[in-house]
Amino acid sequence: MKSIMNRMLVVLMVGALTSVVALAKVQKHRITFDSDIKVNGTVLKKGTYDVKFDDQTGQLTFKQDGKVVAQAMAKLEPRAKKANDFQLRSMGSGDDTHLVGVTFGGSDKDVVISAGGATTTGNN
Repeated sequence: MKSIMNRMLVVLMVGALTSVVALAKVQKHRITFDSDIKVNGTVLKKGTYDVKFDDQTGQLTFKQDGKVVAQAMAKLEPRAKKANDFQLRSMGSGDDTHLVGVTFGGSDKDVVISAGGATTTGNN
């Protein structure tokens, strides 16, 4: 009897853990910057990057040629309606342009870069 109860408990725990992992969502997009832009102090030179956001960890990652060049902590904020395509939001101009957020096509949430708790990697 104990053996059956232990097995049922294990099955329930595995099911609960699996459902949490299934709810995690990673969104990806490839973007080409026409000019340099800063992500929390790291300059991303003009070029093509893979952008990835993991909503479980809150990590926004930029990769170029498979190498992580910038990371930032971000949070999700609701939108009035779903985005038709990928969107970037920035502040400043010229050499002082900073990325403040992105929106993935089809999403009803904006990814907003958090001030303060961000990390950056790569060359400045």
